[in-house]
Formats: sequence, structure tokens, C-alpha cells
Amino acid sequence: MDDRTPVLIGAGQFTYRGEPQVSPAPTQLLKIAALAAAEDAGLSAVALQGIDSLAVVGFTVDAPGGGRPTPHSSNPPLSLSRTLGASPAWAVYSHMGGNSPQQLINVLCERIARGETQLGLVVGCEFLGSATKRLTRGLGFEDWKEDTGLPAPERIGDPRPGATPYEARHGLGRPINTYPLFENALRARDGRSIADHQARLGALFAPFTEVAAANPDAWFPIARSAEELITVTDRNRMVGFPYTKYLNAIMDVDQSAGVLVASLAKARELGVPEDRLVYLHGCADAADLWYPLDRQNFHSSPAMQLTGARALEMAGISLDEVGIINLYSCFPVAVEIGAEALGLSLDDPRGLTVTGGLPYAGGPGNNYAMHAITVMMRRLRAARETYGLVTANGWFLTKQSTGIYSCRPPNAPFERQDPGVIQREIDALRHPVVTETPQGRAVIETYTVVHGREGYMLGIVVGRDEADRRFVAHTPTDAAVLAGLEAVESVGRTGTVGPAAEGQRNLFIPD
Repeated sequence: MDDRTPVLIGAGQFTYRGEPQVSPAPTQLLKIAALAAAEDAGLSAVALQGIDSLAVVGFTVDAPGGGRPTPHSSNPPLSLSRTLGASPAWAVYSHMGGNSPQQLINVLCERIARGETQLGLVVGCEFLGSATKRLTRGLGFEDWKEDTGLPAPERIGDPRPGATPYEARHGLGRPINTYPLFENALRARDGRSIADHQARLGALFAPFTEVAAANPDAWFPIARSAEELITVTDRNRMVGFPYTKYLNAIMDVDQSAGVLVASLAKARELGVPEDRLVYLHGCADAADLWYPLDRQNFHSSPAMQLTGARALEMAGISLDEVGIINLYSCFPVAVEIGAEALGLSLDDPRGLTVTGGLPYAGGPGNNYAMHAITVMMRRLRAARETYGLVTANGWFLTKQSTGIYSCRPPNAPFERQDPGVIQREIDALRHPVVTETPQGRAVIETYTVVHGREGYMLGIVVGRDEADRRFVAHTPTDAAVLAGLEAVESVGRTGTVGPAAEGQRNLFIPD
């Protein structure tokens, strides 16, 4: 192999379950994961001083509109570098998206193959669990003192928000509102009854809870039955129809994970044992049409299909040769559409998660996929001839990154395809015209009903007007209207749309 062949040499993760008033600060969470990755590679903490590249996954609190009054570094890569005693020449902080861990590893491996990097660290964390408890209990953050006057970090990734102002006014800027739109569209496309589809969701995610129950780093290591996942109770309220709380990713966690990546020459120079080496055989990155209303439909993902196909092609294998699989799992529909895009059955005997998924293993903001890669590396080291597949998803089934891993040495040089090749193919796809001012008769294309802790809140409808233009609107908040949307299939239901009384939103009144 070429000395510049990129190789993952160590991975570590950490879950904090202690008292919130003494929880680790963000930079400490990153450091814990970095030290664990070094130990996993058989290296001492001193080796981390030699990293020449550092990529930190963006914190949720730095997302557009996602800020909470939580102290943290104004330049996480620089703060972590100082804590580790490192001086990386390339240090970046990602924009938002759950695709970030896999994308950053793809980019770092490309840099190594080009000779631009010898030893790099990709790391991220989430701290909303303890931060929220500290805020609500008035515990303070005196021990979380972070550097706040640092120069802005170099950013990597796509900075665009996940929704347009028009979409955001109607609630599409929130994952708990938007993913149910995809789920209901998928159910209607397949012609399943609401009851049958709910049973399908429970059957899909019950095995995920069993994996989480056996995962020592899981946030909720509790096995639950399919019926328990979908039955509405005081502890499992409806959030966004058809998703109960147990079917939603949980971001209020305290978790960190990181991966060390090196050139083959550097790994050998450091004395990393050969049995620790895991290679990235294939990878790809692309985004579906960016904003939800621009999508071709709400039940497929060309980006998932194309990045999966490209990663397998680069690895030189077929899907049948993959032995271990982890699909991104923020909500059931991400798994359903991801499996369909790749050609997987939902009951594939290989399983679809190695961690237990975001609702159960934990959904640490943008960094979940790093935990999946960490577990994947451990699994592959125990099955050295096996290939593993990891998918990562950002925003609203928008940004997709895929990786194929194995301990088997690659047969060809690492050559990452320019993501623009796939992106141009996706961007050229036909899609509906969007109108912000629909008026008159219309039909529901997909929808959801949003619940609060006290019950019904609002209905959100994506529809088509008589000119077949797509729009988004709210429904009346009348409980009878909202209950009716949940009682019977409402995709295809007709009604009337126009401006709401306050003029900022559209209102769809079902027939």
C-alpha cells in the first residue's frame, strides 16, 4: 500500500451520567473522547500533541436559531488544541448537520491521501443534557469557564439553514415537525392504514432498543416492545403525528466521541498495532434539493441512493458483501427511506444499527455518527474480513454522507470523488414549483399534527393548489379538525387554502 493510505487508528466515546452541577464542560468532553481515541490506538496522551489536523463537529447551540444561554468556547478547535498541547496547521469547526462526522472523516482521509495531513483528529460532543438541567435548576456555569474572545474558527460544510423563512414560519425549521411529513407521505404512498403503519414503526425500532440495552454507552439502555413504542401514555405522548416521544431522537444528552486518522506511514511510525487499523474503503457526500418544499417527493432520497451506490463502487464491493450496517436513525422515516435507497429490507438479518439509534443510544446533536463509527471500528476489529456501512444524515433528509469500512487493506489508492459529480445530477432533477401565496381549492400532499405537553397544538399541511404548485399551510387549531387528521388517512384530502388572518402564514381548511 501507498504510505499515504489513510487509516483510522483509534476511536473513543464517553457518556456522562453524573450530577449536572459537576458535568464536564464542552472542551473537557472533547478532550475525554480524544484521550480515549489515543488509548484505543495504543498511544499516550502525548501523541495528541502531534496532530497536524483537527476537525470539531459543530455544537447544537451554535446552530442558526439554536442558541441557549450556555457558555462555551467561541473557537472550539482552538480551545481543544490548547488543552491538548497541540498546534494543528489545519483546524476547522463544522457547520450544522448530522452528516458532519462522516463527511469530516471523508475530507480528512482525502487530505491524507494527498499528503496534506499525517495525523488528524475528528471529534465532537453534545452537552444539552446537563446544560438544560443547570439552566432550569439555576445551578450556574462557574466551572464551565470557556474562551469567549477567540478569533472565529474556520468553518467547514454548508452554512445554509435547513428551511427557508417561508418554511420556518410554518414550523418546518424543527425536525420534530418536518420528519413526520416524510413519514405520512411514505405511509400514503404504500397504501398502509394508519394502524398498520404505526405497528410497522414499532416493529422497526423495537430491535433498536434491544441493541441500545446492550450498549454500555447508550443514553437509554432500555429494551422496549413494539407496542410500548407506539402506545400513547403519560410518559410517551404524541409529539408530531405519527411519532410518539419514544420514536424521536433525544438531543438532551451529555456524550462525546472522536476518531484518530493517520497516514499508514504515520501509524507505523507511531507504533500503532496492525490489529487496530481500520480503512475507509469507500465514501461519498451529497445533498438532496436543499429545502423541504423543493423535494421531488416526500418519500425518497436521491442523495441517499447515489451516495450509497458511489461508496460501494469506490470500495469495489456489493451491498451483499457488507456484514455490519448502521443507518442514521433520528426518526423511523430516515431508516425506512435509507434502507429503500440502498436496497435493504427493514428486517435484514444483519440489523440496521450498531449503537441502538438516536432515540435510544442518544442523539448528541450533529455528532451521533461519530459514535456509530466508534462502535463500527470495534465490531470490525472483531470480524476482520467484514465490511461495515455507515450512513449519516443532516437537516431534514437533506445532507447525506456514507462510509464503507473494513480492517482488510484496500486494493486501490484512496481517491475520493468530487462531491459535485453527484450533486450536479441531483440538482438537475425536476421538482415542483413552490408558491408562498396559494389561494383557492387545494389537496393535501402530506401533513402532520403537532402536539404539546398539554395536547393538540396545530396542523401542518404541505399541499398542491389547482395549478399543481406546492405550498405549506397551517390548519385551524380546532381539536376536532386535528383529531380528524389523525383518525383517517388525510393525504389526498381536499380543502381550501388562503392567507391566515394575521397575514404571515397560510391557512388550509379541510373539507
